Amino acid sequence: MKNLLYIFLVLPLAGIAQISAGKQAKVDSLQQVIKMANDDSIVVKSWIAWDNMIYAIDPDLDFVLNYKIDSLCSVNLNKNLSNSARFFFHKAQGNALNVLGIVFNQRGDYSKAIDYYTKSFTSQEKIGNKKGMVNAINNAGFIYQKQGNFAKAVNHYAKGLNIAEEIGSKKGISDSYNNLGLINYEQGDYFKAIDYYTKCLAIREEIEDKRGMGSCFNNIGIIYSDQGDFEKTFDYYTKSLKIAEELGDESFMANTYNNFGAAYQRKGNNVKAIDYYTKSLAIQESIGDQNGMSSTLNNIGNIHYEQNDYVEAKNYSLRALNIAQKIGMPLKTQNASQVLSLIYQKLGNYKEGLAMYQLYINMRDSILSEANQKEVIRQEYKYQYEKQADSTAIEQLKKDELALAEEKRKEDIATKENEKNNLIIGSGAGGLGLVLLFTVFVVNRLRITRKQKDIIETQKSEVEEQKGVVEKAHEQLEEKNTEIMDSIAYAKRIQSAILPPTKLVKEYLSESFILYKPKDIVAGDFYWMEHKDNQVLFAAADCTGHGVPGAMVSVICNNGLNRSVREYGLTDPGEILDKTREVVIQEFEKSEEEVKDGMDIALCSLEGTNLKYAGANNPLWIIRNGEILETKANKQPIGKYIDPKPFTTHEVQLQKGDSIYIFSDGYVDQFGGEKGKKFKPANLRKLLLSFQDQSMENQKELLDEAFETWRGDLEQIDDVCMIGVRV
Repeated sequence: MKNLLYIFLVLPLAGIAQISAGKQAKVDSLQQVIKMANDDSIVVKSWIAWDNMIYAIDPDLDFVLNYKIDSLCSVNLNKNLSNSARFFFHKAQGNALNVLGIVFNQRGDYSKAIDYYTKSFTSQEKIGNKKGMVNAINNAGFIYQKQGNFAKAVNHYAKGLNIAEEIGSKKGISDSYNNLGLINYEQGDYFKAIDYYTKCLAIREEIEDKRGMGSCFNNIGIIYSDQGDFEKTFDYYTKSLKIAEELGDESFMANTYNNFGAAYQRKGNNVKAIDYYTKSLAIQESIGDQNGMSSTLNNIGNIHYEQNDYVEAKNYSLRALNIAQKIGMPLKTQNASQVLSLIYQKLGNYKEGLAMYQLYINMRDSILSEANQKEVIRQEYKYQYEKQADSTAIEQLKKDELALAEEKRKEDIATKENEKNNLIIGSGAGGLGLVLLFTVFVVNRLRITRKQKDIIETQKSEVEEQKGVVEKAHEQLEEKNTEIMDSIAYAKRIQSAILPPTKLVKEYLSESFILYKPKDIVAGDFYWMEHKDNQVLFAAADCTGHGVPGAMVSVICNNGLNRSVREYGLTDPGEILDKTREVVIQEFEKSEEEVKDGMDIALCSLEGTNLKYAGANNPLWIIRNGEILETKANKQPIGKYIDPKPFTTHEVQLQKGDSIYIFSDGYVDQFGGEKGKKFKPANLRKLLLSFQDQSMENQKELLDEAFETWRGDLEQIDDVCMIGVRV
């Protein structure tokens, strides 16, 4: 054993050159302590202190130190130890096993990572170190999530959150919130994901967990990137990168660079995208992060494919596929094989293309199985139910224990009284004593029988009473549900009343359509129309939220538009939006609480062939001669905003045959298709261009059909509102 430890002491020295002079001095001091130590606990503590100084800058040394800690702890745990010593070595070993799991995760060896996390959980469980248990089970859940096993991932995260809440561990709770945010993001529930990330960030800021704060910034940035808000995206990524650089965490930096690259690629700036991807890949290769390498290589391959550089695209995508298969990553295998199937077709290698397509289908079917997605939802609700049920059960258990204790006390008193009576009787004649004793026995049995009968009758009565309570509650629930549904149905009638009737729309816009698909009975989206001074004003609006809350906001925003035109006499789209914002903010300021709700909108004014447009986040598309001309909106909502500016009115001279389209983001943000991804604006562009020879009514039907086909069995995630007009 001594020889083995000596080898371990020599191996890490190569990494010391990477640390500062101040830390070097501390390392030298720790090495002297280790050499002189005659107690293994001192050696372990010294290794832990050493590891805390270098783990972010030297992954190899980090691995060796924790391997040593695990080995020495195992040796000591086989000895006869005091309880305090056994606790120390179990805790140190559990932490070391968790770190080893992290290292294998970074290397892409997920089976070993899960094995180490499981060992870590077991080690911490033996001593009741619940903080350590939370870390281990959350980390294992993250592996399952990356492998596409969302059911197991949620199960692990929910258990971790349960334990963390039980002990009040803020770090554990924040980690669990972050992980549940990731799961909901991958399932397309951005609202719930943002909710979890926000809760997580608040706790991490409170406990000054910089690494955790950086992770939250990255995750929130990704959501804004998906929503096309690149200003916020780059703001959050910059905050994340700053923290990564402060910590000197290369893995963290590589991940953030990769996110920058993805955002620039989505924005259409491939030059900057490849620049950031290359920075990320260089770091990933230096630290052996195979998981990250696979993602980045595939991203670069995608860009080369889009640029028709198929040979270079194949090289990058093949490398990505080989790594993904090696480390057992279905999602990354699916992504790489899909691109390769297209590349091989372009290169004329149809046999390889077919093989890659088959691999892609296999991976897709495995990942997107309906049972797996349903299990995610079931597991999360199961956690919420069990949490409530556990609380109820504990309260009932306490009541039962008190009742049993009281019953036992009464029986003890009765028994002592009987013993006293028996003692008196025993001092009398033997025969009489036997008779009396038999009588006492009979009486006692009768008492017990009567008592049991009373208990049974009481229980029966309670069951009947509870049955009545349940039936009454069920009736009340049905009544409430009926009342709520009636109220919502009435709300729909009110909301429908503020929408312009089809007859009016066709009167002023004969060649037009309105595709309106609320997610729920009532909606946050609405369409609007006014006719004033020979101008037809029409808009597609998207208010904060959907369902009843969204509908309430839509009524306020609709009223703001009406007042701007009818009361203030405005017809210029930019001026209408300025006044509507003013009206909406005034309405919300009447509340005692701060209300940040509002709307995004595309507003047009049409007079002959003269079109004016202004937009809050939502653009205008005009299709002319097979080309889409986009007019971008102001990047600000109708509502409270940090730095509000006047809305810009754009003027366009239309030509005969031009088609105008304005819409909310519900259509392009819908998840579906083979990969369960967003529809995205690029696909909407292709779709609209593909049927320009059709009438506007036919276009509406084709858009609706395409939406439902894309959505498939997935839930509609948001309201949909789109207006098309042909001149």
